[in-house]
Amino acid sequence: MAGLCAAARARELGGSPTVLEKGTRPGGSMLLSSGVIWRYRTFEEFRARCPGGDERLQRLVFDGLGEGLEWLESLGAPVVARETGNPLTIGVRFEPEGLTSALLRAAGDVQFEQPVTETGGPLVLATGGFQGDPELVERYVRPAAPLRVRANSWSAGAGLRVGLERGAALSSGLEEFYGRNMADVDFDESGFVSLAQVYGRFARIFNERGEEFFDHTAVSWSELDLVQATAHQPGARAWYLLDERALDERVRYGTVRELVAAAPTRTDPAELPFESPPGTVAAVRVAAAITHTIGGLRVDEQARVVDEEHAPIAGLFAAGADVGGISTGGYASGLASALVLGRQAAETALS
Repeated sequence: MAGLCAAARARELGGSPTVLEKGTRPGGSMLLSSGVIWRYRTFEEFRARCPGGDERLQRLVFDGLGEGLEWLESLGAPVVARETGNPLTIGVRFEPEGLTSALLRAAGDVQFEQPVTETGGPLVLATGGFQGDPELVERYVRPAAPLRVRANSWSAGAGLRVGLERGAALSSGLEEFYGRNMADVDFDESGFVSLAQVYGRFARIFNERGEEFFDHTAVSWSELDLVQATAHQPGARAWYLLDERALDERVRYGTVRELVAAAPTRTDPAELPFESPPGTVAAVRVAAAITHTIGGLRVDEQARVVDEEHAPIAGLFAAGADVGGISTGGYASGLASALVLGRQAAETALS
């Protein structure tokens, strides 16, 4: 999303951008998302939910999202709903394929299966993070075992590597990521939503050794803290154990009972490798999966990549998941950051 937004905005401003798309299709992980682009209702809530984030960048995203959403609509991106389903947030749900098509038309010159190359002019890094590179994930996230990848396969740290080669500084939050605890089976893009087990706040959570490693009453609304904790357990796996009361709770996609019934790793509690607590009636084995990284390159409010002395690196910009430190300590919309910083990068590069 960030690259297409940067190109579309640059073309509006009279530039002649070229998008070098590593993948075989446009849209990256945006195309695989729910299409909801959102922010917290107040900036104070943003800061409280992502306390370790860069306040300057958070303010940029918070203040710039409204204009960005109107811009997407002006490009013809189809709106599905003008609400997010979360009382903490406001935003718009777009149809992902229509959103991708609208940005593709506006971006103009998009070349597929192309690596990042230096062109001599301004370069906007928007490669989607480094979740697809096991070596970088091991170096910075440090999971107990390899994480499943719940994203497009080509976001593998190309932007991070180019930035580091040019002397870029890294942000906070390199060990953090956005993801989901998934049913512990092999999956492809068709299972990204259906196999996500997003009801950990109603379960008791144990690792493979039978240790209860996370207090379910403390799980955040996004459940990212639970996913990240699971990543550091043996095998990056966990068991969700549920009683009758938990099964009757409602989540975004139905009741917990319905999600558990559809989970391919549902297990009779009597067959667990450890003794389950009294009252347990269902168990589901999950594995931590990474959608995109939260840490990355450090940028200023103009989307310029900066070095350790906070000095901008000439001609180098970044947007989307290549930028780190916005959601540190919590979670904020990755699509919102991609939209706002993509547009900002184009405006700065052509100013």
